[in-house]
Amino acid sequence: MPGFPLVDAFTAAAFGGNPAGVVVLERGPVDADFAQAVAAEVGASETAFLHPDGDGWRLRWWTPTTEVDLCGHATLAAAHVLLDGAVVPATDRLRFHTRSGRLTATRDPDARLWLELPSWPVAEHPAPDGLAALLGGVPGRYLGRTTVAQANDLVEVADVAALDAVDPDLEAVAALGAGGLIVTSPGERTEAAMRYFAPALGVAEDPVTGSAACTVAPLWADRLGRPELVIEQRSRRGGQLWTRVAADLVEVGGHAVTTIRGELLATPT
Repeated sequence: MPGFPLVDAFTAAAFGGNPAGVVVLERGPVDADFAQAVAAEVGASETAFLHPDGDGWRLRWWTPTTEVDLCGHATLAAAHVLLDGAVVPATDRLRFHTRSGRLTATRDPDARLWLELPSWPVAEHPAPDGLAALLGGVPGRYLGRTTVAQANDLVEVADVAALDAVDPDLEAVAALGAGGLIVTSPGERTEAAMRYFAPALGVAEDPVTGSAACTVAPLWADRLGRPELVIEQRSRRGGQLWTRVAADLVEVGGHAVTTIRGELLATPT
């Protein structure tokens, strides 16, 4: 039976960041119905399933309700499990084959994991009606929607006080037609800050969201005129994402901590 670690991603301390389940299989393919049942049972915002595939690993992610095209924190968690468990040499560059193309992961001397993810900037899109009401009474500026299949809407608010005050109407957010809603602001302790809501994907508020950094990092890198910046995700658990923006890629870095080790006893039926 495969092991089942639960990993807190984008944090250096247990019970912070974003928890992800990780299932490493000896071979594929992944049984999608079984994976969905496991993800629903676990209840973490994402559970990653991976198995060897050619020169790397086939990697897929499930929320409690659906499979998604890209998940940064569960990819970070998967890389942590492979490297921490000596499944692969610590110096190796991990390659993941996914629905969003090939992703890579490395570990630097400070034990920070770095993911190479696609850049997902927003394009013009009609702003939703009643934006302030959507955000729970907080004024905001609609910046657009990403053009990928797993699309997100992006809204900017004035500062971290406004960001912390956002209390979205989750039914209205789910009705927007995108996968999720990113709300961002200038940072207080970091260059930028954000929160992420994805009720349409079964996640009311995601604690820390690597895929959202694919949108937020290019925005603030352009605004600030610098390719490297740190993003704070101001959820209840909280976390930090180090980012480097280059052309059509965003490198996203963070730490990870294994908090629970178990064993997956159920099997596909």
